[in-house]
Amino acid sequence: MLYTARVPEKNTLWLVGMMGAGKSSVGPRLAARLQRPYIDVDREIERAAGCSISEVFDLEGEAAFRLRERSKIESCVGEAAVVALGGGAMSQCGLRERLTDTGDVVYLRARPETLLARLGDCRQRPLLRELAPQHRAERLQELLDARREDYESAGIAVDTDGRDIDAVVEAIVRRLGNGDPS
Repeated sequence: MLYTARVPEKNTLWLVGMMGAGKSSVGPRLAARLQRPYIDVDREIERAAGCSISEVFDLEGEAAFRLRERSKIESCVGEAAVVALGGGAMSQCGLRERLTDTGDVVYLRARPETLLARLGDCRQRPLLRELAPQHRAERLQELLDARREDYESAGIAVDTDGRDIDAVVEAIVRRLGNGDPS
């Protein structure tokens, strides 16, 4: 059964979660379903910088990347769009509150094993690429532990483990429609 979401037109729908949780896969389909534009903050940063996120990290450092990220997020505030954020965005000072105040925050949740399987070789993941494969799971767990409080503050949480994209989209739409956060 397909649900129809009652999403306020002026609210931005923010997708948050760890790298590999499915934001970039779920986002376009969710946007199409809700008949809204889709914005991937990382892709927009890459477009503006003329290089990959990894290259931005290498050339400018993480602090400069976070400034670019914050600026792009602020430019999306008030857009009736589905916006996918990078994994660490929500941990920026004051951003969790800003997202909550300006839209609906959806946390795409996945176990570290699922994240690692989805990430593959991690060459394009600045926070993991320098690590040996056996240490990536440990680093993912550390990042998840550090970000958990921010992620769990989201109004809606959807598990993506063992679900295809359409099932995740349907779960989000259903929860937007009835206000169920879990």
